Amino acid sequence: MSIVNRRNAMVGWAVWTVGKRLAKRKAKAAVPAIDAETKRPNRAAMALAAATAVGGALLFWRGRDGGDGGDGGDAVG
Repeated sequence: MSIVNRRNAMVGWAVWTVGKRLAKRKAKAAVPAIDAETKRPNRAAMALAAATAVGGALLFWRGRDGGDGGDGGDAVG
């Protein structure tokens, strides 16, 4: 008896589809919402955005540091 057959394929497809829906629902519930009174994101969302921006800037400047001089400048040899 083969493991890959139509019945198992349909069961797998159904489990995958339902699992994706549940994962999307759970992800939406985990994201900080916008406060209805002030029409602004809550403090956790603003802190996350600021931390992401600072982290991105640090990675950008670290990558632009020059480092090994791989541009061919005045290498001897």
